[in-house]
Amino acid sequence: MELKFTVGGRISKPVAEVFEAVVDPAQLSEFFTTGGAQGRIEAGAEVSWDFHDFPGAFPVLVQEVVPNEKVVLQWEAGDDARTWTTVTITFQELEDGRTYVRINEFGWPGTETGLKSCLGNCEGWTGMLCAMKVWLENGIRLRDGFYK
Repeated sequence: MELKFTVGGRISKPVAEVFEAVVDPAQLSEFFTTGGAQGRIEAGAEVSWDFHDFPGAFPVLVQEVVPNEKVVLQWEAGDDARTWTTVTITFQELEDGRTYVRINEFGWPGTETGLKSCLGNCEGWTGMLCAMKVWLENGIRLRDGFYK
């Protein structure tokens, strides 16, 4: 059994602005990577993300980038088997000018450790969407002080 999830939400900003907030490490560091992001998300790149709640930079391999539409990443699942999962982030322009962001992650083994890691990442990506919405719409760093 493969474990996977999908989360999504609407952000009241144009798709180009929302997409740029994800691929630009300076912006990503404002609302998601509490320890900082290094490297712009571009196809074939290896970037690193650091989080206060999980100290130590994580390597992130960028598989595909379609500007204003999709980003596909791979990173370690955090299980004992050194499994890598695949994350797909899609951006959909809505008729009212907002952007719908959907995040899908899959690739964990159907084990207790895999389930724990899957649920943790689902929580993390949901928090990222909330923090991105608040940052882009109101300039508030929602995650400040939340983890450290």
